[in-house]
Amino acid sequence: MHGGGRMRGGDATAQRAANATAPRIPHLLKRISGLFAPHRRALTVTIVLVLVSAALSVVPPLLTKQAFDLGLFPSSGSPDVPVLIELVSIMVALWIASAALGVWQTWLTATVGNKVMGALRIRLFGHLQAMELAFFTRTKTGVIQSRLQNDVGGVAGVLSNTISSVIGNTVTVMAAFVSMLVLSWQLTVVAVILLPILVIAQRRVGQVRARIATKTQESLSDMTAITQETLSVSGILLAKSFNQQKAEIGRYEAENRNQIRLQVSQQMSGQWFFAMVNIFLSIIPAVIYIVAAYLITGGVDVTAGTIVAFTTVQARLMFPLLGLLRVALDLQTSSALFARIFEYLDLIPAITNKPDAHAVRDTELGRIEFDDVVFRYPDANDDSPATLKGVSLVIEPGQFVAFVGPSGAGKTTVSYLIPRLHDVTSGRVLFAGDDVRDLESDSLVRNIGIVSQETYLFHATIGENLRYAKPDATQEELESAARGANIHDTIVSFADGYDTVVGERGYRLSGGEKQRIAIARVLLKDPAVLILDEATSALDSISERVVQDALDAASRGRTTIAVAHRLSTVISADVIFVVVAGKVVERGTHEELLSSGGMYSSLYSQQLR
Repeated sequence: MHGGGRMRGGDATAQRAANATAPRIPHLLKRISGLFAPHRRALTVTIVLVLVSAALSVVPPLLTKQAFDLGLFPSSGSPDVPVLIELVSIMVALWIASAALGVWQTWLTATVGNKVMGALRIRLFGHLQAMELAFFTRTKTGVIQSRLQNDVGGVAGVLSNTISSVIGNTVTVMAAFVSMLVLSWQLTVVAVILLPILVIAQRRVGQVRARIATKTQESLSDMTAITQETLSVSGILLAKSFNQQKAEIGRYEAENRNQIRLQVSQQMSGQWFFAMVNIFLSIIPAVIYIVAAYLITGGVDVTAGTIVAFTTVQARLMFPLLGLLRVALDLQTSSALFARIFEYLDLIPAITNKPDAHAVRDTELGRIEFDDVVFRYPDANDDSPATLKGVSLVIEPGQFVAFVGPSGAGKTTVSYLIPRLHDVTSGRVLFAGDDVRDLESDSLVRNIGIVSQETYLFHATIGENLRYAKPDATQEELESAARGANIHDTIVSFADGYDTVVGERGYRLSGGEKQRIAIARVLLKDPAVLILDEATSALDSISERVVQDALDAASRGRTTIAVAHRLSTVISADVIFVVVAGKVVERGTHEELLSSGGMYSSLYSQQLR
C-alpha cells in the first residue's frame, strides 16, 4: 500500500470491503445516519407521522374489547347496538386516518430516501473524479461502474424505509406490549417467552447474508467489467478479429452462473428463519386460547373480549417485531454494500491542492523546468528502478521541444508530470516559475492542452465534443478552431455538419479526422502550453501530413512539447531531448544531434532504413 492506505486495485478493495463488513454495523449506522442530516425537517415530519400512526394502530384492538364486552355481550344480556355503532364508527375513522397518514409517510420516506441515494451517488462520482490518474490505471472501469450503480442502487430500500420502519415498528411494539400487559400479564409472558431465541437466530442469519451479499456484489462487479470490456466497440472488434465471441460468451456465462447461485443463496439464507417466525406467529394464538382456558378454570377473570383483544394486540406486536427483524437483517446484508461504498469514499486522493495553493502567474507563462526529478509509479515495487532518474531541463516560453527515445524510456511520463497527472517522487517540476504542487490544479490545467495518441470522443455530436473544452463557445468560435485544425471543410461536408454524431469513441470518423477534431478542441481551449503525446503515430503517412499541418498551426505562439516516436515529425524542434531508461542522455537541435553521432543519430538512421 501507499499514500495512507490507498488501494492497489479493484479486487484488493473488494476483498478489504468483504473483510470489514459484518462486525461494523454500529459504525456504519452512524455514517448512514449522517447521510440524512440535510433532510432533518422532512425526517421530523416523518417521525411525527410514524409516531401518530403507530399510536393509532393499537387503539382499534382495545376498542374491539369494548365492542365485545359492552356492545355485543354486555352484562345486561342483549347487544347494545348504539354503543356498538359508536365504537365501530371510531374504529373505521381511525383506520381511514391511519391509511391517509401511511400514504403521506410513504411519500416522505420515498422522497427522502431517493434524495439521499442520489446525493450518495453524486458524492461518490465526485470523489472518484478527484482521484489521481494512477487509481484508474489499476482499477477496472466495470468495477467502478458497479460501485456507482449496483452498490448504491442496492441500498436504496434501506435508505428509503429504515428510519420509518424502525421508529414505527418500535413504537408499535412498545404500545402493543403495554396494551398486552394491561389486558393480561399472564398471557403476555406466554406471548413473548420465545422472542430472545428469534433475536439470536436473526443475528446468525444476518451474518451469513452479509457475507453472501459481499460475494454477490463482487460477482456483479466482475459481470459489469466483462460487459464493459467486451461490448464496447474496441472489445467487439477484438473479439470478432480473433473469432473469440464464443469464448467471451462462455466467460460471461460462467460468471452469470455464479451470480445466479449467489442470488439464490442470498434469498434462501433467511427463509428458514422467517419460516420459523411464521410458525411461531401461527402457534401463539392457539397457545393463548389454551392458557386462557387454564386461567379461567383457575379463577382468573379473563373475558371473551379480553381474549379477542389480546390476540389482536399480540398480532400487532408480532408483525412489527417481524418488521424490526427484517430491518435488522437488511441492515446486516446492506452493510456489505455500504462498506464497499464507504471504501471508495474513504480513498485519499494522492494529488490535491495545498491549503495555500495559488493560481498560475502570468510572468514567465509557458516556461517549464525540471529540477532533478525522480519519479517512481506508486504501485511499483520499492526495489524496482525509477521511471525517471534525476531529470533536469528547461523549456523556455514559446519553444517547440521534443522528447524522443526508445519505447518505455519515460517520455510520456515526463509530459504527465507537467499538468500534475502524477506527482514527482523527488525533485521539482516548475511551471511559470512555481512548483506545480504549489499551484491550484484548475489554474494549472487551464493553461495546458493535451493531444494524445488515443483520441477520446464522446458518443455525441462534433459540436458537443468541441464544446467540452469551452461549453459557452459560439458557433463562430467552433468554426475558427476547426479551421485552425484543418477539419472545418471536412465537417461541413457531412450531411449534419457540426451536428454529426461521431459514434462510440468516434468510430464513425477516420483516425485523422478524430485527431484533427481533438486538435480543434484544444485550440478552442487556447492553452499557453500544448502537449502532443504521440499525436500522429497511429496514422498513415497521408493523414499524418494533414494532422501535422494542423499541429504546426496549433503550436504557433505557444510552448509546445511533443512526445514523438517518428523523428520526422520533430526535425524542426527548437530542442530535442533524447530519453533513455529514465534519463536525458542527449539534447540539442536535429542537426546538432545528428552530427554528434549518439543515440539520436542511431535512432534516426534506423528509421530511415
